Amino acid sequence: MPGALVPKPVVLHTADRAREFVRDRRASRQGIALVPTMGNLHEGHLSLARLARAEADVVVATIFVNPTQFGAGEDYESYPRTLDEDLSLLYAAGTVDAVFVPDEGEIYPFGADEAVRVSMPALSRELCGASRPGHFDGVASVVCRLLNIVTPDVMVLGLKDYQQLIVIKRMVADLGIGVRVVSGRTMRDTDGLAISSRNRYLTDEERVRAPLLYAALEKVAGAIRNGDGNYGALQQSAADELRASGFVPDYVEVRRAADLARPNGRQPPDELIVLAAARLGKARLIDNLDLRERELATSDVSAST
Repeated sequence: MPGALVPKPVVLHTADRAREFVRDRRASRQGIALVPTMGNLHEGHLSLARLARAEADVVVATIFVNPTQFGAGEDYESYPRTLDEDLSLLYAAGTVDAVFVPDEGEIYPFGADEAVRVSMPALSRELCGASRPGHFDGVASVVCRLLNIVTPDVMVLGLKDYQQLIVIKRMVADLGIGVRVVSGRTMRDTDGLAISSRNRYLTDEERVRAPLLYAALEKVAGAIRNGDGNYGALQQSAADELRASGFVPDYVEVRRAADLARPNGRQPPDELIVLAAARLGKARLIDNLDLRERELATSDVSAST
């Protein structure tokens, strides 16, 4: 039943084996939840698995570093692959029934370069998509394949990757995929930094400065809540402050939370979200602050690592 601890999860390496696993569970009328990841797991991923456990009888996590969402010069080759540690974390957590760990050929049988792609609408070329052309097409393409293999009733995604969440929801609705998308809150270290696999790229000195990204979002959100409607000036000021602190910002933007459209000035603050992406050393950090949030809930804070 949802919420119960499970035995040691089974590791599945092929699409056929994953489909067989799901068919067996469906024969017992069990609901399936999917938690897609690229591995290098941390408390953020584990929180999504806990949420999935509360939503369905059976939880399938996936670990696959997807080549089609990385652009030229990005960190595909160096992206941390820590399968043994990941499986140990999942075993200890006791919230996952199966872990689907395919190789590239299982996901792209004709090769990633010759694969059928999902082409996403204009939103995928804004914000993170502006500096990572083709990224969200690659994300949508792999998620579509994982949904076809696992056929879950529920898919759990994190709110930290907010644009990804909105883009995937759009794909699910547009293609009529019968899955319910549930979002899990951003997990943070005690100083406010959003937990991310790429945080390990930070040097000790950069790690001290990294929470300034979230602090910049808090400053913009506070000004908007206090009635400042000059979003352009707020965005520019935040970007300038990040630069002065050693960041190289891609963007700081205020958008409508529901669909990431640009606000028209008539939305109340609680319909808005502030998003940012910035490079700090070798790490590209992303974060967001939904203006409905008033403070960090204790359930969303992890001990510093």
